[in-house]
Amino acid sequence: MSSSETERSSGADSSADQPGALPAVAPQLRALRRQASLTLEAAARAAGLSPAHLSRLETGQRQPSLPMLLALARVYGTTVAELLGETIADRDAVVRAADMEPTTAGGWTYWQAGASGRGMQALRVHVPHGSQGDIVRVHPGEEWLHVLRGRLRLRLADTTHRLAPGDSAHFDSLTPHRIAAEDHDGVELLFVHTLLQSPTATLCLGPTPGETP
Repeated sequence: MSSSETERSSGADSSADQPGALPAVAPQLRALRRQASLTLEAAARAAGLSPAHLSRLETGQRQPSLPMLLALARVYGTTVAELLGETIADRDAVVRAADMEPTTAGGWTYWQAGASGRGMQALRVHVPHGSQGDIVRVHPGEEWLHVLRGRLRLRLADTTHRLAPGDSAHFDSLTPHRIAAEDHDGVELLFVHTLLQSPTATLCLGPTPGETP
């Protein structure tokens, strides 16, 4: 193998190892971890890194690859842009009803009920009857939901709960969970979760054979 081939094979991810390539990243990583009240060990474990590797990223001895940035952004509840030190535009504290544009995904309809780019995402959601009720979701963070109209069937691990208007639930979203409407008119709820991601960017395990949610 030639010397150039050796360099290519050993340095395929060399941009992730070059100190100084992204000078803003190291202090941002450290500041955001502390802001999230996470130890080096806890943050590294959540991002799938070793504590030593994360420490080198925070001190600028190594530069993160894009997959690492994405993982750390999820852990810290932020965006890759903020990790890179880019300025985030001022966010309005108030969201007017007239400004809530509906978005449909997987049969559900979502209205953004909070500002984007926050550590929590707030949504108003309409869940039609028979839509996505067999999908098991598992992802980091916490979820809080409050039923506005209709009745909700919420399954957490092996326990099924039926919620009426005015009822709420608050749970660790690493607990396998399913959400379904009990009524044919569907159910409407307020939904808050602590992970910055698309409403559909969850780990969907699919239905358990022979089992209903």
